[in-house]
Amino acid sequence: MIKEINVQDLRTLDNPILVDVRSEGEFAEATLPGAVSLPLFDNVERAQVGTTYTQTTPTLARELGLSIISPKLPQLVKKVEELSKKGPLVLFCWRGGMRSKSLATVVELMGIPIYRLIGGYKAYRSQVVDFFEAKLPYQVVVLRGNTGVGKTDLLRQLRAEGYPAIDLEKLANNRGSVFGAMGLGDPPSQKKFEGLLYEELLLLKEFPYIIVECESKRIGRVTIPANFFAAMQEGIQVIQCDSLKNRVQRLLKEYTAVPNALHEIGLALERLIKTLGHVKVRELRILLETGCLDVFTERLLIEYYDKLYAYPNGPSSEYAFYLNYQEPDKALREFECYLDEKVAQPSGESAVSGVRYSAR
Repeated sequence: MIKEINVQDLRTLDNPILVDVRSEGEFAEATLPGAVSLPLFDNVERAQVGTTYTQTTPTLARELGLSIISPKLPQLVKKVEELSKKGPLVLFCWRGGMRSKSLATVVELMGIPIYRLIGGYKAYRSQVVDFFEAKLPYQVVVLRGNTGVGKTDLLRQLRAEGYPAIDLEKLANNRGSVFGAMGLGDPPSQKKFEGLLYEELLLLKEFPYIIVECESKRIGRVTIPANFFAAMQEGIQVIQCDSLKNRVQRLLKEYTAVPNALHEIGLALERLIKTLGHVKVRELRILLETGCLDVFTERLLIEYYDKLYAYPNGPSSEYAFYLNYQEPDKALREFECYLDEKVAQPSGESAVSGVRYSAR
């Protein structure tokens, strides 16, 4: 018997294997995080069935769908059987309709235990939308600082040690700058980004606070949900600083590791002409092409990024905490003490002090 399960109860399953039977295009746009794609129709076939449904009759559309799916069933069932060895299977389509029901019926007849998600992806998406329309139930600690001071490095270390840190740039697959997309591949859709962020927040629901890096409302091609961005602006602001030398070396290490880095940087430089002017961009290009990468990076920081963000290079009364990152290990311990003593238990409570989660 096919077991039907709703989105709320989905999390009660132990290591569920989510199987998205929608087309490749639908899957690429957005899906449940961690889902496996097993399309009944490819993009062209889905369009054909949809056209038949709207231009003729639902009956003819179902007949066409059956003729397309039938030859694929043995292979689909074989793949489902392989997946079932890894955990309980949950099939879903757009709104829990014919696609997931048809495959679930065949799989169940073959004796493979199966769940079907009520409401499909649409039900999950509605849950995400509702969450981001309400007030964010977290205090947000925001790491601010000029480019290259190591904010992302610090977030990764905090997360590895069990602190509630979220790397928004990683979720957006963009470093949040003119050069932000270099070497990272395609960005997620807005729906996919929101789903990933939603899952991160659910993972950290036991915490009264989360830690993020300061970002503009838009990161690459995606936009931070309004309630999350508002919470960032209203949150605890931390200023992180480092020496210019360390910043240069950190950026060189990160960006030169990208395949065809110099070519990609050269292309991105064109987008700075409006801000820096043709003369400065030409000078930077000469430094890049002659291999003077240290000087190139230093000038880019001083003449563009530091003027753009204009953060102080030391303690400031505008910020709740100052973090000198010239000695990363020392800075990490100092910041952890601050989080444990001032943020996790601001009223002297001990209930959340020392709470950690396991990094995924």
